[in-house]
Amino acid sequence: MLLVYFRGSTSCRVRDLAAAASAVLVVFVFVSGCASLSSSGKVSLYDRRYEGGEGSSGMEHRAPLARLSPEVSSKELEGIASWYGPDFHGRRTANGEIYNMYGMTAAHKTLPFDTMLRVTNLENGRSVVVRVNDRGPYAKGRIIDLSKSAAEKLQMIGPGTARVRLEVLYSEEP
Repeated sequence: MLLVYFRGSTSCRVRDLAAAASAVLVVFVFVSGCASLSSSGKVSLYDRRYEGGEGSSGMEHRAPLARLSPEVSSKELEGIASWYGPDFHGRRTANGEIYNMYGMTAAHKTLPFDTMLRVTNLENGRSVVVRVNDRGPYAKGRIIDLSKSAAEKLQMIGPGTARVRLEVLYSEEP
């Protein structure tokens, strides 16, 4: 609660009260205008459904493909994956989200944002499901950059890279 003590005449009090109310309104409009969601507005939905959060049965990742171009949906991609973590943690990703190195996300050069991928480490058979929310990798010869958490699950933190297969599970791109 805001408690304001006004001195002076009644007209000064009314003017001061109006100025204070205007200032509060301007701050409210500014703060609410700065709030942001991902490009699709489904950040929390995906975090719970695909990252093993509350209420996850582990089967949600089997969502059907939604009108992906034939070149992307009909083939699996293989190549070298890398990971990124502490230097980017807390910064904005290409789709406007805040990067969380503990989330199950990835950066890909061309796949649409919110595309769900199964990434399989071809060296040890481990796999994870990640959501594309950033662009990259920018290192030559790499096909995907994984969050630190995804890289840990694939056991590729030590070497830094791994040969992987990407399988597109879901995308909302028309």
